[in-house]
Amino acid sequence: MTEETPGFEEKSDVPSGATPDDAEPKAAPEEGAAPAGDANADAGLVAQLDQVRTALNERTADLQRLQAEYQNYRRRVERDRATVKEIAVANLLSELLPVLDDIGRAREHGELVGGFKSVAESTETVAAKLGLQQFGKEGEPFDPTIHEALMHSYAPDVTETTCVAILQPGYRIGERTIRPARVAVAEPQPGAQGAKPEKAGKAEGAEEKSEAADDKENGGPEEG
Repeated sequence: MTEETPGFEEKSDVPSGATPDDAEPKAAPEEGAAPAGDANADAGLVAQLDQVRTALNERTADLQRLQAEYQNYRRRVERDRATVKEIAVANLLSELLPVLDDIGRAREHGELVGGFKSVAESTETVAAKLGLQQFGKEGEPFDPTIHEALMHSYAPDVTETTCVAILQPGYRIGERTIRPARVAVAEPQPGAQGAKPEKAGKAEGAEEKSEAADDKENGGPEEG
C-alpha cells in the first residue's frame, strides 16, 4: 500500500496568480458569425457611398442645368447678332432708296447710258446681294400691309381694289418691309355689279315674251 504523505495536496496545473476564471477553458467563437466591428464598418461604408451618390447626382443636375443655360444664352446671342446685322443693313439700304429711285426713273426715260449705266447696275447688284428685294406690280390686289395708296379711282373692269399704277416700288429685306409700294388704286365702279342682274332680268322677260308670241302663233297652249 502507498501511504499518503501528510501536508501535501495535489495541485492543479494553474499558474500562480491566476484567478479561478482563468482555469476554465474559453469557449471557441461560433463559426460563420461576423465580428461586431466589421458590421459597423460595413454600415459606415454604405452610408458614405450613399452620400457620394447623392452628391454626384446633385453635381450632375447642376452641370446639366448650366449646359442648358449656356445653350439658351448662345442661341439668344446669335439671334440678337443676326437682328442687329439686319437692322444695320436695313438702315444702310434705306439711305440708298432715293438713289435707286433716281436710277429707276432714268431707266424709264432712256437716260441710263454710258458710264452712268455701269455704276447704276453695280449699285443695284450690291443692294441685291445685301438682300434688298423690290416689289409692287400693276394689276395685283391692293394689300394695305405692303401698299400705300396715293391715288384712288373707279374702274369698270376690276372686281376688287387693284393697283393700277406703281408710283414708287416697294422694298423689303427678308420679311422686313423697308418701304411700302406707293401705288394708285382703282375700285369697282359703283352700281356696275347691280346692273348685271337687271340685264339678266330683262333678258328673261324678253324670252318669256317671245315664248308667249310663239304660243299665240301656234293657236295657244292646248287645254287639258
